[in-house]
Amino acid sequence: MLLRSLLTVCSHSVCVKLGFPKKCLPVFSRWKARRVSPSLGCFFIPQLYNNLALMAESKPVCVQVGEKRGCPENKEDTPSKKPKVESDHDNGDGPHQDEKEEPEDEGNDGEEENGETFADMMKHGLTELDVGILKYVSDHEGFSGILKERYSDFVVHEISKHGKIVHLDDLSIPAEAEEVPEAEQQPAESDVLTEEQKKQLGELQLFKNKEGNVFIEVMDDTKEKRTLVHKAIKTLFAGLETKTEEKEGRKFIVAYHAAGKKALAAPRKHFWPKNRGCFCHFVLYKENKDTMDAINVLSKFLRLRPNMFSYMGTKDKRAITVQEIAVLKITAERLAHLNKCLMNLKLGNFCYKNHPLKLGELQGNHFTVVIRNISGTDEQVRQAMSSLKQTGFINYYGMQRFGTTAVPTQTVGRAILKNDWNEVVDLILKPRPGAEKEFLVRCREEWAKSQDPEAALKKLPNKRCVEGQLLRGLSMYGKKNIVTAFGLIPRNNRLMYIHSYQSVVWNTMVSRRIEAFGLKAVEGDLMLRGTTAHVLSAEEAETHTIHDIVMPLPGFDVIYPTHHVGKGYKELLSADGLDIDNMRHKVKDYSLAGAYRRIIIRPSEVSWEVIQYDDPRISLVHTDFEKMENKPAPVFKKEGKHRALRMEFSLPPSTYATMAIREVLKLDTSIKKQTQLNTTWFN
Repeated sequence: MLLRSLLTVCSHSVCVKLGFPKKCLPVFSRWKARRVSPSLGCFFIPQLYNNLALMAESKPVCVQVGEKRGCPENKEDTPSKKPKVESDHDNGDGPHQDEKEEPEDEGNDGEEENGETFADMMKHGLTELDVGILKYVSDHEGFSGILKERYSDFVVHEISKHGKIVHLDDLSIPAEAEEVPEAEQQPAESDVLTEEQKKQLGELQLFKNKEGNVFIEVMDDTKEKRTLVHKAIKTLFAGLETKTEEKEGRKFIVAYHAAGKKALAAPRKHFWPKNRGCFCHFVLYKENKDTMDAINVLSKFLRLRPNMFSYMGTKDKRAITVQEIAVLKITAERLAHLNKCLMNLKLGNFCYKNHPLKLGELQGNHFTVVIRNISGTDEQVRQAMSSLKQTGFINYYGMQRFGTTAVPTQTVGRAILKNDWNEVVDLILKPRPGAEKEFLVRCREEWAKSQDPEAALKKLPNKRCVEGQLLRGLSMYGKKNIVTAFGLIPRNNRLMYIHSYQSVVWNTMVSRRIEAFGLKAVEGDLMLRGTTAHVLSAEEAETHTIHDIVMPLPGFDVIYPTHHVGKGYKELLSADGLDIDNMRHKVKDYSLAGAYRRIIIRPSEVSWEVIQYDDPRISLVHTDFEKMENKPAPVFKKEGKHRALRMEFSLPPSTYATMAIREVLKLDTSIKKQTQLNTTWFN
């Protein structure tokens, strides 16, 4: 990110000064057109010149990233087409940009004549002020540093639902006797299905059922009974969907394949022992690749649909991450074999269980973060980290929640909630300033000129982006049926828009709450008792701290603080044309129930050290893979050319590590602001 941000400012001059061949120019040009990752790229850069000089001393090297194409023993089975993946970005990017790989020669036309620098393009982006991120909890003096100068400077280990930090430390295949622990039996929900029904559903799952569906009559017609049957089918037979139908006064639950037969490239016909768990759980170690891209790669080699994999959460791309994955009826041997074929991915710690993983089951994530070239003194670092450990940080939704272009995701979400569908289409498809791929620019220009969805769609080489899916919907259903057309966008992406709007409201109101009352509990605040919110009395406020206080995301199923800040919710939504007392939407998917979120998060297992080093190209973290390869841990000098802050901490789910780092450095984490700082220094 550091190099990308800076080389795009002056791609021609850097190529000349560093001795890159002319063919590198289109690469830098594509960087200018390509969407910038919303994750925090880098902070202020005091040592850029030295980094460029080091690059100039080394020869250009072509680095292969991603998976190898040729895999022994599996070569003939590798499909040529990339399966589609619908990503659920729990804490990821806004949905309005395309995450898929694009043809390398797309988006170059007109870039060099344009001459617009990276900083010019990002000036249209958001800052923290735009999304309500205004306050800090500590009063220490901030300092500068570079985050993610190397992707290995950001290491994430998932914390399992049992509270254990997930590590990759075993590549062996489990012995058959160890594959099914005796304590681990079939989930209780399987009891609601008869053996005959399980047999029929198993045949349907492998497309051996000629009818294409299975009808299960619900004799005990209660909602609880039907819910158990729905849950059992979806849990035990991955890939199947269910619905309830009524025929001649009798109710049936119908199981069917939602994706159709083509979605299952190669049904698994091999023998699967009855005493072995149906799901193979394994640890996925990945470098510089997001979770959905990694699953996409594995699905290609295994000839599976991506939704045969389950996981507890998605992880950052520009990082080294370790997490647990489960896959239906794939042996540990097949998975282990992929270790010979993959780059930047490693699979291990195999075991068999009778259940998949579910989103949100994790207890959190453990972070190891290196901030290079810090300007702060040892005392400043001690004050900052002590405050983080003892007090914590404001639990803001991070900048990656809101996208990076001139049309933030929350504005689309607001239009959806207002039921203004023409505005939704306009916001997603209209031309916009800033960093975008050239084919998206051409698509938007065509839409603005002709309002013809088919003509605009022809400008897109990849139809899977949000713009392409919306245009395809408009061409299929017409511009008078926008709600249905919008429904072609994957559900998670559609919901990301309205969740983004909720997040801006929450950030804004929390900033007002901190401004008004500081870091103490006051009368009228909310706290949770179980899952129910309770309004604090003056007496109760005396016995609670800021760490107990929650604030609501707006919705129809929450209550609001009773002090004047709580009343500000209604004013804020009214200014946006929304009624806080009517958050149910005509389309059920877009009805907001609301939720509660803690104001302050105090990380656990916080530790830190200031380290010194000479070579900025070396890794400063000893990774799981390096340990398994018996590579030595990095050795730090007592005196070196550069100083870095190496910190470790654990956070619960749905919290943003960038917001913790923001509290330490006291710097705006938006790409727009960081680019301005970097460009100012460079100039």
